[in-house]
Amino acid sequence: MIKTFLLTLLFLSSLYANKVIYLSYDETPKRVIEGEIFTITLKALSTVQDFDDITYKFTNSRGLKILDEFPLREQKGKFLYDTFHILSTSSYAKLPDVNASLVASQEYNSTFIKGEKLNVIKLNPKRNFSNIIANNLKLNEYKTTSYDNRHNIIVFVLSAENSNLNAVKFNNVYKQGIESPPDSYLNAKVTCFVVIDKRIENFNFSYFNLLKNKFELIHIPVIVDDDSVTTQSDLKPRDQSHDILKMYIAAGVAIFGFVLIAIKRKYIYLIFIFVPLGYIVYLSTPQKEICIKKGAQIYLLPVSNGTIFETTTTQYHLPKEGETKNYIKIKLQNDRIGWVKNEDTCTY
Repeated sequence: MIKTFLLTLLFLSSLYANKVIYLSYDETPKRVIEGEIFTITLKALSTVQDFDDITYKFTNSRGLKILDEFPLREQKGKFLYDTFHILSTSSYAKLPDVNASLVASQEYNSTFIKGEKLNVIKLNPKRNFSNIIANNLKLNEYKTTSYDNRHNIIVFVLSAENSNLNAVKFNNVYKQGIESPPDSYLNAKVTCFVVIDKRIENFNFSYFNLLKNKFELIHIPVIVDDDSVTTQSDLKPRDQSHDILKMYIAAGVAIFGFVLIAIKRKYIYLIFIFVPLGYIVYLSTPQKEICIKKGAQIYLLPVSNGTIFETTTTQYHLPKEGETKNYIKIKLQNDRIGWVKNEDTCTY
């Protein structure tokens, strides 16, 4: 019995003697909200003076996603404080178990600590909740244009601090998407679009403000612009529904110009002939058609990683409405407007 005790004591003493990193969780949140980005800080002390780095291996975490490949490090005296940003993805969460190892010319034993269960709170929001949880959220700019006879499309830019903007989701909309997914969570920016009923006069959604610990409302007035301010919102095709009437009016003006010249004998009135005739030629010129390959993807907006809302099932010849870099704007057979990549057009 005494021999067993002495062997155990000797084994533990050996482990203690070989321990080169003293590691602990220094800062962990008392509670987190599901969907929140929070931080944890590891406190490490090395008994070895000559080393290059301390690396960490995380295992057995639950309901969490570690966002940093490398920690934010701060040194206070002999201690290193390494901070990681973590996304809570579930109503149940457990901090990861951590293995810390020295990067040095000599190999040393690693140090292991177990992670504890976190207190996770699940929000109970209203239906206008956008699924955004952030320290702060700002509406930078927005634009509304007509999408079809029954819907408008709003394109808007959001910026947020400490937020997972990839999770954004709006309720009670006909169509939605993200056109420029954020590549950062500390200061993220994203371009969103929603297609809504034309009867809606204000588009409102809420987000949860972590600093104020409450829901806050974002308000977008629906003011439909007929002009095209940006390439992304240039969705309205040329309206040809009244072209015949316009041609008759232009012809009437041209005839009036002939009458004026016959009476007044002044050639300055030729302007009343050439301008209307030029306009008639413009209206009578059919829109240029382009050939679209079978299997071509039709995008809602002409941007990388854009939303695909249709794929052609056969080869089509469709009216060309415009073009921008790498994309051509087309009018589909259902009168909707889409964008196709240049590479998806036919070549002969």
